[in-house]
Amino acid sequence: MNIRDVMTSNPRTVSPGDTIQNAARIMRDEDTGVVPVVDNGRPVGVITDRDIVVRAVADGELNRPVRDIVSSDVVTARPDMSTQEAARLMSEHQVRRLPVVENDRLVGIVSIGDLAVKESDERRMGDTLQEISQGVKERG
Repeated sequence: MNIRDVMTSNPRTVSPGDTIQNAARIMRDEDTGVVPVVDNGRPVGVITDRDIVVRAVADGELNRPVRDIVSSDVVTARPDMSTQEAARLMSEHQVRRLPVVENDRLVGIVSIGDLAVKESDERRMGDTLQEISQGVKERG
């Protein structure tokens, strides 16, 4: 199965100049923990609910621009990539979501949950989640 078959197409995004509060509202409205950050359609990072809490809420600064707290070292997937390869990338980089990019443009996002729900190999998804979570425990 390919990423194209399981990804969320055309996710809501923010630009680097949007406010952190705007990103938080999108997360609330879309019931998601991550929003891709794009500049003219090109992905430049992601902002997570954790980024917002640790880097903005704790300091009471929700009106700052997203660029101030964006995670810009982002691993991406291609729509034609296999779900197995995406799971491997998630494990290797200890991330739960991958922006999906085609021709340098954001076309979707895929999460470990998308893979788990739409894949039949529950053991592989469990192993992937365990590997992702292990890195989180080690960084503590």
